[in-house]
Amino acid sequence: MDEYKLHTICQSGSCPNMGECWGAGTATFMILGNTCTRSCSFCAVKTGRPNEYDEDEPRRVAEAIKLMGVKHAVITSVNRDELKDRGAEIWYQTIRAVKELSPETTIETLIPDVKANWEALERMVSAGQEVVSHNMETVQNLYRKVRPQAKYERSLEQIKRIKAYGKRTKSGIMVGLGETHEEVFQIMDDFVAHDCDVLTIGQYLQPTKMHLEVAEFVHPDTFAMYKEVGLSKGFQYVESGPLVRSSYHAERHI
Repeated sequence: MDEYKLHTICQSGSCPNMGECWGAGTATFMILGNTCTRSCSFCAVKTGRPNEYDEDEPRRVAEAIKLMGVKHAVITSVNRDELKDRGAEIWYQTIRAVKELSPETTIETLIPDVKANWEALERMVSAGQEVVSHNMETVQNLYRKVRPQAKYERSLEQIKRIKAYGKRTKSGIMVGLGETHEEVFQIMDDFVAHDCDVLTIGQYLQPTKMHLEVAEFVHPDTFAMYKEVGLSKGFQYVESGPLVRSSYHAERHI
């Protein structure tokens, strides 16, 4: 990571599973810099005006994945709302470069909200990746508080459009922010209605004192119940547990 000057959400997002995943030789690459144009109240990635747009980044990511011998690569990015194409061209070139150097490697892309720029979305998801994820993060009632620059219905539409492009679709939410069981069941129904195949559910942990406080530490039995309910509603795969994050055990979701 250091040698190729690459970012990971593992580090930038202060993920609690970094030791486990890095010990197993897996990591989630974060492209388009490490400064996000959004200011979501749960996220540890720094917010600001990005000055990084590295056209050589796709090559370096691809070479690192080949050197690491990664069998299933996960790639994500910060939001780049200031770019007309939302960073779609770097996304496309990165995936193509990985496929060229490591044709046996499967790829999951965790993409940001494109603010209804559907041309950018099509470019992002048309490069040959097997799974496309877009995280909703929380239930509808908490959206303004948790994702103030996002829209619940718009993110659902983005997932439905990804499925229409023929991709395996995936999304994730956090619990412990003050949601009710009924609200979690409702977002599950909304996911299924918008063709989401895979769901991840994890406990929100406060990254700094500047971020939202934890409303509740959800019991493991509740996570098990959410998994059972999710599978009964029609998801192909549900990963649910306190330390589950979007990319945790991502290789199983293929």
